[in-house]
Amino acid sequence: MKTIPRIFSYLKRYPVLAISQLSCAVIMTLMVIVFPEVTKTITGEVIPNRDFDRLIPLALIAAGAFFVTNLFNALRIILNNTFEQSVIFDIRSDLYEKIQRLPMRWFDNKRTGDVMTRVTEDVTAMERVLIDGIEQGVVAVLQILVVGFFLFKENMTLAFIAMIPMPFLVIGAWTYTKTAPARHRRVRNATSDMNSLLHDNIDGIQQIKTFTREEAELSRFNEASDLVRQATLRLMRVWASYSPSMEFCRNLGYVLVVGFGAWSVMQAPDQATLEKETGVFVAFLVALSLFYEPITRLHGLNQIFQAGRAAGERVFEIVDAEEEPDIDIGEDLKRPIKGEVVLDEVRFSYGDDISTLKGVAMRAEPGQMIALVGHTGAGKSTIINLLTRFYEADSGTISIDGQAINDLKKSSLRDAMGYVTQESFLFNGSMRENLELAKHGATDEEMWEVLRAANAEEFVKALPQQLDTNVGERGVKLSVGEKQRVAIARVILKNPPILLLDEATASVDTETEKLIQAALEKLMANRTSFVIAHRLSTVRNADRIYVLDHGQVAEEGTHDDLIKEDGIYAMLCRQSLMT
Repeated sequence: MKTIPRIFSYLKRYPVLAISQLSCAVIMTLMVIVFPEVTKTITGEVIPNRDFDRLIPLALIAAGAFFVTNLFNALRIILNNTFEQSVIFDIRSDLYEKIQRLPMRWFDNKRTGDVMTRVTEDVTAMERVLIDGIEQGVVAVLQILVVGFFLFKENMTLAFIAMIPMPFLVIGAWTYTKTAPARHRRVRNATSDMNSLLHDNIDGIQQIKTFTREEAELSRFNEASDLVRQATLRLMRVWASYSPSMEFCRNLGYVLVVGFGAWSVMQAPDQATLEKETGVFVAFLVALSLFYEPITRLHGLNQIFQAGRAAGERVFEIVDAEEEPDIDIGEDLKRPIKGEVVLDEVRFSYGDDISTLKGVAMRAEPGQMIALVGHTGAGKSTIINLLTRFYEADSGTISIDGQAINDLKKSSLRDAMGYVTQESFLFNGSMRENLELAKHGATDEEMWEVLRAANAEEFVKALPQQLDTNVGERGVKLSVGEKQRVAIARVILKNPPILLLDEATASVDTETEKLIQAALEKLMANRTSFVIAHRLSTVRNADRIYVLDHGQVAEEGTHDDLIKEDGIYAMLCRQSLMT
């Protein structure tokens, strides 16, 4: 389905608003021909006959027509904006819903700034298509048809002369439309690149300052901004030729009508006919301006349509992207959940020629703590990603309590898991709002209880507004250790039967680690846990340790058993990777 028709397909959701708006447009357009008719009567009959009695009523009719036109125009604008904002809300909602249903692989290949540009700026460009396409396009077409009918009714010969520029206007519009999409795409893509760079630099402002890269990054930003400038100027140069050319063709139509019309009027055989023909000619000129004006407006709309089409292509690229499979399809995980997790010959690759996991097999009994150990890139985080089904295994099976996770709804699977990452993410909101992510409507008592369990109660009570304190973007107002304890409290509040901990103490000092470790021990009690860690203190008490090396399980056993084997695990313990 082509982009512009697809944008307009959203309009059918609101048939009452569409019909009401169209009705207003029809009524106000029909009123347009009243003034030329009044002008013809006044100049052709009232003035020559000095008929003062008819002058005021005719003037009142014209004023009434203008009043009705503007009254329905006001109503149309209200209906139009209600209509269009409802449609734009639907587009944004559909787009955001789709983004949430896309697989992690999709996000791996997209820049955050580019996605944000599509949701904000590109949707706004689509909005211009809808607002101007409906508000001005329909009215313009109706006005051309109504006034065109009036012109042919008044003087068919002059009307045909007025149509002489039309083929040139149509050919010009067609030529511009054929070449415009590429120019508008360049502008949209260049803008997206600039916004992506800006987003990355704002996110990494600390690193830019640390490495004194301000001048270099300014240069990079200016290069990206200059590409936007060049693309926009290229677009406007073509428009600068197209728009005045179309205006010139239209003005030639005026000249032809004035010249031929004046000559025709002067051929009148007597004074009475001259006066009558003069009235018709003046009315024709008034109507002609009302005929050409919407044509000019349509040329302007063409520019907006091309920009909207380029933006729509980018928006619908997201809407058409393949969704994450089985979000709402499959079985629910059977309750109560014991927490037996089995991986059997699991293989996985991120899409390149190198396999990340090569037939991994491991088992977690209910309530056990499983530690995943290995060098960077060994495949530890990949196992976590497969357990949550952020990514799908290429082969092999993963099961929970005997149910293959590929047969489960992802929503049901993830609801049974609590995930604490190395760099815990907090939203830019209050402490309360971040905790409610785990349990909407949780009471203050429940929140303080989980904060106490996560050894976070003390520092939260010291905050200016305690639970209502804003933590800043990504929790910037809190230390790394404080954010981790809030993240742990959030998972405790969720109360999942299975825990996934990805180096939860890797970025904190020893004292904070002890607080976090104590919170984790409370959290892991009676739950099946998969723990990725580089610190010996985190894994030595694990029920079972799996040592991964180049995507395979190289060793497995308890801490004491693996130390005795004096293999990879023992070497890691002797090195700084696990101290």
